[in-house]
Amino acid sequence: MSGGTGPGRPEWVGQLVRFAAVGAVSALVDLGVYTLGLHLGLPTYAARAISFAAGTTTAYVLNRRWAFGVSGGRRRAASFALLYGTTFVVILATNALALATLPGSSWRVTLAWALSQGLGTAVNFVVLRLVVFRA
Repeated sequence: MSGGTGPGRPEWVGQLVRFAAVGAVSALVDLGVYTLGLHLGLPTYAARAISFAAGTTTAYVLNRRWAFGVSGGRRRAASFALLYGTTFVVILATNALALATLPGSSWRVTLAWALSQGLGTAVNFVVLRLVVFRA
């Protein structure tokens, strides 16, 4: 794995940049599936659960191979699943809290998604780097 995004930069900077790119792709998958689920008439929480699973699958594959550049294995997959299972609870609770407290508007559902996604993303980077995908 290269030592970052340029000479003299720590490895974590490069990982963070790649993680952000993976996160953007995964978030688009997540939001797209969430929006589709809502459009198809799924309850909000069911749509969020399905979209989370789609975004998580995308994130695992891309983060493991590209962002952190590590090989697979059952231990890493199990650690990833445990982390994302925990994050799932956090994002559902954050999403529910945001929906309950944000004023009604056309952006309410999307903002609740963004807030829950932002918190989950921050937790995920730290734990992925320090625990799950540690080389």
